[in-house]
Formats: sequence, C-alpha cells, structure tokens
Amino acid sequence: MFFTHRRMRPMLAVLCAGCMTIATQAGAQSADHWPSKPITYVVPFAAGGTTDLLGRLIGQRLSQTLGQSIVVENRAGAGGNIGSDYVAKAAPDGYTLLGGTISSHAINISLYPKMPYDPVKNFQPVALIGTLPNVLVVNANSPWKSVQDVIAAAKAKPGSVNFGSSGNGTSQHLAAELFANMAGLRMTHVPYKGSSQAVQALLGNQVDIVFENSVAAMPMIQAGKFRALATTGAKRAPELPDVPTMAESAPGLSGYEIVSWQAIFAPAGTPMPIINKLSGEIGKIIRQPDVRSKLAAMGIEPSGAGPTELGNFQKSEVAKWANLIKVANIHLE
Repeated sequence: MFFTHRRMRPMLAVLCAGCMTIATQAGAQSADHWPSKPITYVVPFAAGGTTDLLGRLIGQRLSQTLGQSIVVENRAGAGGNIGSDYVAKAAPDGYTLLGGTISSHAINISLYPKMPYDPVKNFQPVALIGTLPNVLVVNANSPWKSVQDVIAAAKAKPGSVNFGSSGNGTSQHLAAELFANMAGLRMTHVPYKGSSQAVQALLGNQVDIVFENSVAAMPMIQAGKFRALATTGAKRAPELPDVPTMAESAPGLSGYEIVSWQAIFAPAGTPMPIINKLSGEIGKIIRQPDVRSKLAAMGIEPSGAGPTELGNFQKSEVAKWANLIKVANIHLE
C-alpha cells in the first residue's frame, strides 16, 4: 500500500496541526506547574552595581508572587559576556534568568571580535525594567569643575587622563569613548568587573573620571563624595536638574546621547507560557507605586515592556550601536 503526494499533503497537515496542539498544551501545562523549585537570576556583573541592585529588588518581589526563592548569582567578567553566556547555554525551562543590559545584549556583539553567544538568537526577551542615563563624575577633591576642564586637561597631556568603567563594552565604557571621539581626546581606559569596583576606584583616586550609571553614582553625589559634571541623556535628569547634559557642556558635543537600559532575558526556547507568566508578574511589580518610587530615586525611568516590545527595541539597539562603533572607530585594545 502506498500514498500519492496529493493524498499525503492533507495527512501531513493534520499531523502537524496535531503536533502543534500537543506542544501548546504541554507548554500551558508547564506554565501551570511552574515554578516548582527555586529560580536562579544571573547578574553578569559584580555585586553592588546597577544590574545587581535591580536583580535583588525584582527578585525579592518575584519570590513573593511566584512562591519560590529567587537566587541572585553574580557571574562577572568580560563586560557581561561570562554571565550571559552561562544563561545562553542553560536549560530553557524557566529556572534560569538573566539581568541583561545595553552592553551584554546590544553593544558587545559589535565590540568583541569573538562572542560566545548571539544576544538575539540565544535569548528570549522577558521584560524591560527601565532606562537610565550615565553621569560623568569626578572625585569631590578633583580640581575639575566642568566637562571643559576635563577636555583641557586631556588635551594638555594626551593619555594622562584615565577613566574607569564597569567593563569593556559597557555603556560606561562607550560613553567615555564617544566623548573622547567627539572632543578629539586620547584617554586611558581602566576596566573593572562592575560598577561598585569602578566607584571605589574613583573614591580612591585610582582613576580620574567615570561615566557611571545614575543608580551607582547618585548615593555618592548626594553624600558629597562625587561631583557630577554632566549627564548623558538628551535632556537633564530630573534628580540632577542643575547638572548639564554632555551636549550642553562643550562645543563639539552637540548630539551626544547615551542612555543605558536594564532588562530580563531567558534562554532561547523557554516555553512562551512561562515567558508570558514571568513578563506579566514583572510588569505588575514595576507598576507598584513603591517600586516605581525606588526606581525613580535611582534615576531609572520605569518601563515594564513585554517580550515583543523588548525584542524589537533590542534589535534596534544592536543596529544603532553597530553603526556608532563603526563610525566612531571604537575598538578593544
């Protein structure tokens, strides 16, 4: 007995439809029973930085709504690549999440000559936590009172001004590189494994300047330990109304803008019912008044955008940074 191609086509269509129905039902059932054990939330940077603080804030609220522990695990190094690669290769079962950033999921793919993962293909977007500017800060004891002071010092002795960052490829790194490119400067980059280490280096005068996320910079600014010279957004930060933007600060910096972002990702292949459940719960958390107040105090503009919107935003960011890195001739030494 045999079947002609014409007779097989409708049978294959029925089989495929059946398989899709079974897969959908299996995914829904997996979401119904998920989570049944603790979830690991990987932070690809050192403890104490922006991504870590947000991971612990969101993780603590998620554990309450999901009824399972959220274990925050720091896997720092290579501008977020080490921790991100770990999650990219984790089982896509909803039990491993990643605190992804503008560096790990938009910048690094164009900056590093060899990447261990694809930031788009190897991840499933879950939710965008929010966006935030960086702040150009110096130690309060620094003689520099403005961006033009930094430019003058850097031009007087090329290479003598060094800047710290939370790692190669981070928004802090790229913010300084873009500044140097637009102002025609040569500065020395000193990368660390996270914001907290870069902050400590500036406190100890081991570096001259840092373009730090507002989350990590604000406590030091408010305590009088750092002096804010400029912010990197298109408009002044509400929490620092008297601090000019980089674009306002000096001739040649018109159009300067870098805004960082923080999001949550899961390994590619994680069932969509689980992704949707996660995204919904995270969105509810971000909409809570006290959480929004905490984010605002950190200088973060809350979002809560879901998988589709985050995915589209991420792809546009990848293209944007690829173009900027090429035009500005930014590369790792």
